[in-house]
Amino acid sequence: MFDVSRSLLRYWEHEFAYLTPRKNRKGDRLFTKENIQQIQIIYNLVKERGFTLDGAKQELKKEKITLTEQLDLVSRMKLMLKKLKDLDEKLSS
Repeated sequence: MFDVSRSLLRYWEHEFAYLTPRKNRKGDRLFTKENIQQIQIIYNLVKERGFTLDGAKQELKKEKITLTEQLDLVSRMKLMLKKLKDLDEKLSS
């Protein structure tokens, strides 16, 4: 989903205390929708916006609610862009 390695997700889990997926008896991580949203926020800060891990932690402390709203807005805009591109392809053919 994010095109990152499992080890990176485990590392982020260790670095960001609020990212705590449940684990089954085998130790496999079971990610909830909330966990996926948390990963999206971390991914956005670190991979897309270029924050260091410490910088991302500070940003999360400052603006957790704002970041969630921004991420939701970006997701909706990406979906709208995809729909517009699909519509453009249909109109072009």
